[in-house]
Amino acid sequence: MEYKWLNKKQNRNIIVFFNGWGMDESVVKHLNPSWYDVLMFYDYNTLDTGFDSALLNAYDERYLVSWSMGVMTATLFDIDYDSTTAVNGTLRPIDNSYGIPERIYDLTLKGFNEKGAQRFIKNMFDTECELPEIRRSFENQKSELAALKGYKANENFKYTKVWISDNDKIIPTKNQVAFWGKEPNLRSGHCPFFLFKNWEELL
Repeated sequence: MEYKWLNKKQNRNIIVFFNGWGMDESVVKHLNPSWYDVLMFYDYNTLDTGFDSALLNAYDERYLVSWSMGVMTATLFDIDYDSTTAVNGTLRPIDNSYGIPERIYDLTLKGFNEKGAQRFIKNMFDTECELPEIRRSFENQKSELAALKGYKANENFKYTKVWISDNDKIIPTKNQVAFWGKEPNLRSGHCPFFLFKNWEELL
């Protein structure tokens, strides 16, 4: 797993962002950090971060924002948050009822190629949205897709806020609704971040 500081200016509060599969900072770089430091985790080929989470104790308040596969992955790390936000994901992201149906995930992985990767990423975004330029190699994305199948969420982890898009083509909206017991509250596809101008709106 990789990490990157998106904003580090010795602010007193921090937002920890667990990104989605295959992504980098391109999907959130437009968000204004305001008075928050922002730390992003991504590339879940392994769960070894190389980051000392004890450094987060220096902050007065810690907020989690996780998206897609990051909703599950974030639960695997022992970090104490003041609030936790899930965006278009569940704790069972590969699941017939609560996530991506297993057969679809397996077929995606089995037939994964560069053209398929581009199609998959295109499906993350609304048709009118300009696709961001993701700087991740195809091989890296493919191995991450395989690695994610082996992870299981800590289902004791509690999210305090949930965002669900009404037109999610990746993790079906109806499966997210079934998992969380909440109705959609975003008019968007799988990646809703371009609806927002700053990080604080997501909390």
